[in-house]
Amino acid sequence: MLAIALIAVLLALAVLHLYWGFGGYWPGHDAASLREMVVGARGARMYGLGPSAMVAGALTAAAAVVVVRHSAVMTSGFGWVFTAGYIVLILVFGLRGLAPYLTSIFDYSRGTAFFDLNRHIYAPLCLALAVGLVFDYPGGLGNVLRKL
Repeated sequence: MLAIALIAVLLALAVLHLYWGFGGYWPGHDAASLREMVVGARGARMYGLGPSAMVAGALTAAAAVVVVRHSAVMTSGFGWVFTAGYIVLILVFGLRGLAPYLTSIFDYSRGTAFFDLNRHIYAPLCLALAVGLVFDYPGGLGNVLRKL
């Protein structure tokens, strides 16, 4: 069940990035307001299809790692690749989730909607994904942590 939730969230985020790449404005009302909400830059246009598609591709690849973790591939000689993928995903989402609270990396966006959304929605979502990946980790890291 956890894997299904992880896959669903990752794919939903990928679709959202593609939507933005193809010109969608939600949750903004135009390109400038969208960029202020999801990037933290005022008065500029939103990124185009290329960067948005790259993020969507990375999120889709992350979902694929979770799918493969629950397949027969894990018992083959390639299982270590996906175990390593889990470690990378845990680090990426964990560090992205902690960054607004422990570093000044997002201070450029103070005073924008992004700054608050990042601290209240985006970063906690990344942390939730990292924790979910820890508990779904190949080899039972989640089982080890549950026993503590």
